[in-house]
Amino acid sequence: MILLFSAILAGVVLVVYLTLTVLDKSTGNEQTEKISRIIQKGARSFLFQEYAVFFPIVFVLALLFGFSSGWTKTIAFVIGAIFSVLAGFFGMTIATKSNARTAWGATKGIGEALDIAFSGGAVMGLVVSVLGLLGLSIVYLIFGLEAVSFYSLGASFVALFARVGGGIYTKAADVGADIVGKVEANLPEDDPRNPAVIADNVGDNVGDVAGMGADLYESYVGSIFSAIALGYALFGEKGILNTLYIISFGLIASILAIVFVKVLSKLNTEPAMALRTGTVSSSVIFLVFALSYAIMEKNINLFWTVLTGNVVGVLIGLITEWFTSGKKVEKLAHSAAMGPANVIISGTALGMESTAVITILIAVGTLISYKLAGLYGIAMAGVGMLATMAMNLSVDAYGPIADNAGGVAQMAGLDKSVRAITDKLDALGNTTAAMGKGFAIGSAALTAIALFSNFGATAHIKELQLQDPNMFIGALIGAMLTFFFSALTMNAVGDAANDMVEEIRRQIREVPGILSGAVDPDYESCIKIATKGALKRMVLPSVLAVAAPIILMLGLGVQSVAGLLIGSTVTGVALAIFMANSGGAWDNAKKYVEEGHIGGKGSFAHKATVVGDTVGDPYKDTAGPSLNILIKLMAITSIVFYSIVGRWL
Repeated sequence: MILLFSAILAGVVLVVYLTLTVLDKSTGNEQTEKISRIIQKGARSFLFQEYAVFFPIVFVLALLFGFSSGWTKTIAFVIGAIFSVLAGFFGMTIATKSNARTAWGATKGIGEALDIAFSGGAVMGLVVSVLGLLGLSIVYLIFGLEAVSFYSLGASFVALFARVGGGIYTKAADVGADIVGKVEANLPEDDPRNPAVIADNVGDNVGDVAGMGADLYESYVGSIFSAIALGYALFGEKGILNTLYIISFGLIASILAIVFVKVLSKLNTEPAMALRTGTVSSSVIFLVFALSYAIMEKNINLFWTVLTGNVVGVLIGLITEWFTSGKKVEKLAHSAAMGPANVIISGTALGMESTAVITILIAVGTLISYKLAGLYGIAMAGVGMLATMAMNLSVDAYGPIADNAGGVAQMAGLDKSVRAITDKLDALGNTTAAMGKGFAIGSAALTAIALFSNFGATAHIKELQLQDPNMFIGALIGAMLTFFFSALTMNAVGDAANDMVEEIRRQIREVPGILSGAVDPDYESCIKIATKGALKRMVLPSVLAVAAPIILMLGLGVQSVAGLLIGSTVTGVALAIFMANSGGAWDNAKKYVEEGHIGGKGSFAHKATVVGDTVGDPYKDTAGPSLNILIKLMAITSIVFYSIVGRWL
């Protein structure tokens, strides 16, 4: 435990240093500072209103757990929920303070802009890892192993609300801004004449930073919980220590890699090279530590399972990059010459095609890790994949900061060279974000398998009864739920976007001076519409994930829940891959055209790719990422609920 707390302390020290470094940078002129303050205010306002919606639900669940399972487990559940909130809030706060500073840093060069944006992203990555480990350690040491499942449930429950709510907000604003601003009014990206432009920039933070932070916090905690639960069942305390040592090595490796990227940015290294070097170095350092520990413990299979997960994660990221950039995206962009229908068809086919390679890769990784160490090996492969999450999330979270910086530069009227730098960082951020989504999907699959095994052990399911129709019914419902859940979240984006579009059209129609630049739009009204739309529509999908396994367990028994988890995992993983890669490819195809290809901005092809990007937005940033949480939350809910009512079933 000394190594674990040393790693946590080192992470805290680096977070403080990076925060002070960012805050020490200039926010620029009066205009950039004003825009940044509006974005900060809008993002904070949404989060606080979001908390007001789901914390009463958390409170009710906590009371139920307290009366049914004891107050120690209730405290563990609340800690998981609060730490999940804090992870997203701290990361988003520093991200919103980094945007204007990154834009102003770009006036000095790309190295300065990269340094600020990456530092802001690194705070997010480190906070998620540090809080995840700190909370888990506190719960385990004070309340014991059984309470960790309640801690994990609290993290997962809040993460789903944060991901769904933030995803609805950001995509409602983005879709509305694109439909009216780009397609109808022919305004450029982040034009201050677009009434939804501030809401769009706020959405980058509440969805892609706060929502993503809570999402990966849940993934991190879930993978560790599944590993220590299986490890304890097989090896006792040693199984828990092995997991904690491995995850500590990952945090230490990430800290060293983050420092390395900071040094490279100071040397004005090409951004893509600096970030890729940091990502690769974190994995190499981590694997060296893991190998040394495995040799010392005379348990080399432990290293091979961790290596398997890490390699599979890297390969998924590279394959995702291949499908969402380069030749694939250029081909997709050229299909726009035939109009938006062809863009939609080609992008849909691309996403479906990408599921084959990634799914087979996950299956191979699962098989190898199982052959090496059984179900515990699968869990440790998931830990190996997420061990360096602090570094991977740092790279991922820097993207929305660079995107916001471009918006601030555009709205503040900074020199075009500034926007050129932020656009370059943003384009790289799109690729890293797509890789991060692929990484999250792979880890979700491995963690879901391990959690399914934990449920089987908890519910004393020694074998699946294939002749039992309840299991088949459960599998059918599980498969259906991933589509129904996605429909709810995507309809939520569509409904909220409709309200946004009407408001933008109203302002442009009723206030003629907006398009000429003589009058500022009413940004606040668009922020309120996005907030209201997200808060109103995020509850049903989130509650559905908790209610489904409980209803099935009470109605059809544990075999049906086993079927539910199998069906939801199998379809959820494939659907999430498809949505993430189609959405990422459509986004980058639009940017490829905007660079001047196939007619450039304002062309017929450009309008077609804008339609594709608009369709892809809720795919890649709302429904797709939420599925990762859905499949794990249903598994953790099943484990916790059976531990409460199992003696009566």
